Amino acid sequence: MNPFLRHRLALCAAPFAVLAVLALSGCGRTDGLGAGEAAPSVSVQPRPASVWPAWAGKSSEAPGADAAARQPPPQPLRGLPKVGSGGLASMDVRAILRADPRAKPLADREMIDRPGQAGLRPPVFTDLTGDKKPELLVAADTESGRNVLVVYTEHGGKVYPILFTSGRNLSVETIGPDLLVRTPCADGGEQAVRFHWDGMRMSTLSDVKNYKKPMDPKGTPALKETPSPKPSRPPVPSDSPGGH
Repeated sequence: MNPFLRHRLALCAAPFAVLAVLALSGCGRTDGLGAGEAAPSVSVQPRPASVWPAWAGKSSEAPGADAAARQPPPQPLRGLPKVGSGGLASMDVRAILRADPRAKPLADREMIDRPGQAGLRPPVFTDLTGDKKPELLVAADTESGRNVLVVYTEHGGKVYPILFTSGRNLSVETIGPDLLVRTPCADGGEQAVRFHWDGMRMSTLSDVKNYKKPMDPKGTPALKETPSPKPSRPPVPSDSPGGH
């Protein structure tokens, strides 16, 4: 063979040899931990932090942050007595619901203690704003099968509505100070919305939908996860409940 041609063939074969070595050594492996590897520790979900704040402008804001900032801050409910030292737990839950125009139709429903009935679930108190004072969570189950979740906070002796959401077969969980609301989808999948206190209200931190895919060759249904994070950190007006 011509020496010049043999030299060119050797040069062309070299990159393929390197790729073969990398493939065999597992450099491109994405299937998780290997034998003997320790699992990573769970850490707090990171939030965006600008490297050059002076150059950040609005580009550092998460999608939807500007729209959330334009929303008016929650207004205190009228017609309620001043919240005392006992906090929201010392208040009349039905009176709070009657003072809230959106939740007023739920105020006179019977209290229920198990699923499958229409009425108000037992109220729950948990700190969602980080001020060591528990918020009030009220859920109602309706005859149509829909569920309503309302959350209230207290600031300066006044009661503020900070979340109102509804859906069918709501499952409500807490993740640290956040709320995770799950609802089943019509196709057998699930939607999970995570709400986080942003200084004014419980705003959407993430909205993840799991869509049911067609059967794979083995006949096993699989779920396709489509996350759409929408963290919102709007500024806190001086007259809002964010002054905790």
